[in-house]
Amino acid sequence: MPGVPDRFNAHSDAAEFRLPAHRPGVELYRAHIVRHAFDPHTHDGFGLGAIESGVERFRYRGADHLAPADSVVMMNPDELHTGRAETEGGWHYRMAYIEPSVVADITGESGWWFGEVVRADLPSARGVTDLLEALWQAREPLAFDSLLFELLSQFRRHARVPRPAMDGRSTRFAPVLDYLHAHLSRRLTLDELATVAGLSPFHFLRQFQAQHHATPQQMLMALRLAEAKRQLSHGEAPAQVAAAVGLVDQAHLTRTFARRYGTTPARYQRALQR
Repeated sequence: MPGVPDRFNAHSDAAEFRLPAHRPGVELYRAHIVRHAFDPHTHDGFGLGAIESGVERFRYRGADHLAPADSVVMMNPDELHTGRAETEGGWHYRMAYIEPSVVADITGESGWWFGEVVRADLPSARGVTDLLEALWQAREPLAFDSLLFELLSQFRRHARVPRPAMDGRSTRFAPVLDYLHAHLSRRLTLDELATVAGLSPFHFLRQFQAQHHATPQQMLMALRLAEAKRQLSHGEAPAQVAAAVGLVDQAHLTRTFARRYGTTPARYQRALQR
């Protein structure tokens, strides 16, 4: 596409994805990032992984965090976060994004939640890295599912079960998030969202920012790109996806997708077909 590189600007930056055909709700990811800075984005599932080398800096739930080599990363679903290299050589890492319903099916427990996003733990990080590599290589469904069970067992000791109860603000903004999900393709207004929350417009804006550490527009864009990622994974054409999620055109989708996920829609789809 004119004006949009098919690869990262830095030659050393690379990211790969894999979706197991037999296990919906699971996505594997591995990357080496040096120059790219990820825009705020979300994932439908828990982000569970390990840093193999280097150090990542990212913003999550209103605070900056460093994830050094031999640390495990535990992100909750639908939490906005960023990502960039803290060290000159960037960072290598592997992640599995696992939807809450899949976690509940495999573990027999619902309501998993992680209070700690990064923990330096060399033995655990090396074990997680090995499991994620084995999952990447697994081609038999039984082998994959057995490894997935082992991976979740590794993270179980870090999880809080059940998830802490939402406070009043979270309850109030739940309908707003539902409204955003239901109207991704529309041009929304602050007054419209404030009405859903039952607040005056700028009081709503202040309270939403305090709760989600993001503006409603940032949240809307994150939800749009998460939905675009889902549709692309099902083989939808990028131009159709762009229209469906309220982006201007395919070029807009390509730029915003690459800033959040480190690859273009076309490369993401090709990676899933391997």
